[in-house]
Amino acid sequence: MNRRNFLGTCATIAGAAVLAACHGRAREAAPLDAASAAALRRFVDTPFGRIACLERGAGPGALFLHGFPLNGLQWRGSLERLAPYRRCLAPDFMGLGYSEVSARQDLSPQAQADMLAAFLDRLGIASVDLIANDSGMTVAQLFAAQRPARVRTLLLTNGDVHENSPPAQMRNSINAAKAGSYDQKMQRHLDDRIYARSGKGILGSAYMNPAGVTDETLEYYFAPLVASPLRRAQLNRHLAAHEPNPLPALAPALGRLDVPARMLWGTADPLFPVAWASWLDRTLPGSRGIRRVEGGRLFWPEEMPDLVAEEARRLWGV
Repeated sequence: MNRRNFLGTCATIAGAAVLAACHGRAREAAPLDAASAAALRRFVDTPFGRIACLERGAGPGALFLHGFPLNGLQWRGSLERLAPYRRCLAPDFMGLGYSEVSARQDLSPQAQADMLAAFLDRLGIASVDLIANDSGMTVAQLFAAQRPARVRTLLLTNGDVHENSPPAQMRNSINAAKAGSYDQKMQRHLDDRIYARSGKGILGSAYMNPAGVTDETLEYYFAPLVASPLRRAQLNRHLAAHEPNPLPALAPALGRLDVPARMLWGTADPLFPVAWASWLDRTLPGSRGIRRVEGGRLFWPEEMPDLVAEEARRLWGV
């Protein structure tokens, strides 16, 4: 083989190897769809009930806490991207998603934090990297403040902080939940997909690109919430239980929580302005600052898993 042919062959082989590696990374990064997630879903038996969970990867635990009224599917893209580095777990909160609990089960944020401790105990996980969004932020702060030894790092996105929990804009929804009628709004999202993606719907108000949320994803999120009279009642009780606000009492404990923390905050979220990320930055001794996500609305982490994975890896040092 002459030198030119030899070099050409080497270039072809090298190019094929790079292309294969790129395809491999693309396959790793491909997010789960709703059907795949349903097949992957597992249940963990705890004293609180059967907790549904999506799990990817191996090694040290990373716990992803979803927002209201979503479930663990919210983190599917992040799980795929971070599975090479952590045992990634995205449980469904009690009263949401596919977790199964009794009609008498407390659904308050405090009960959710206690459930997570039992959930991790059942899996033999002593400590976690904690990632949270929206109302999952309330549970994350309760868990971290009350069990600091179980938290290695905090990656916090738009959600409840200090006195802004629940935000004032949720008043009508919480009143409806207390009256036992919020489930009707959820049913409307399933019956009227145009409404769901409009500015008055959850998809239209909380996503940057509501059209990008498929019907299958919408159904995965909302269908279990109205699947039976029990689930409808639990949806209402879950939302109503966000009052009274438990977070102001945590400020002293958060001020002692010296673990690496990073805030990623969408700038176009009317419920949780960037000022609350600044409060966390001032309060958490281990804060590594704020990254502003320009144009990001409440559920931007679902739409931008590459950014979540990038910041998580930096925070974790991997």
